Amino acid sequence: MIGIDEVGRGCWAGPLLIVAARQKSELPSGLKDSKKLSAPRRESFYEKIQNTCDAGEGWVSALEIDQLGLTAAMTLGVQRALNAIMAHHDEEIIMDGLINYCEDSYQNVTCVAKADDLYPIVSAASIYAKVTRDRYMATLPGDYTKYQFSRHVGYGTKIHMDMLALHGVSDQHRLSFAPVKRYQMGNVQ
Repeated sequence: MIGIDEVGRGCWAGPLLIVAARQKSELPSGLKDSKKLSAPRRESFYEKIQNTCDAGEGWVSALEIDQLGLTAAMTLGVQRALNAIMAHHDEEIIMDGLINYCEDSYQNVTCVAKADDLYPIVSAASIYAKVTRDRYMATLPGDYTKYQFSRHVGYGTKIHMDMLALHGVSDQHRLSFAPVKRYQMGNVQ
């Protein structure tokens, strides 16, 4: 069975990451939706998940999201994740949410609201995705540090708004997202 979840869908900056996780040995107990775990707790599960699952990562850049739109970006990310894990088209797939972003050739897909809290394999995908993307955002180099991504990892927080007002947008920002448009080229409307 493969569990799929995403992180970063609603962010104003940074990539979308979709993870497809396949269990290869007994999962650690206590897994749940990554949003319900503290950062230290997610980190403590991360290595255990790496040891008990194969994980395929489907990264979609901010530019791709702007060019494709969020629905097509989700589909692209899912396909990249499934390709990375070398998923078989007849494997059972549990996807968090009510929309199936898998290509039609995947024949055994079930979409479940709150699957990341109900199915440990989807919880594992959720935690893996959150830790991986947060680490990526926190370690963006050079000029990106002025945006303080390590504090908000791209979500629409007050500190992020303050940094956008101060510095304008970067190439990590999703220009198609309405809140970011206000800050293009430093022009706050």
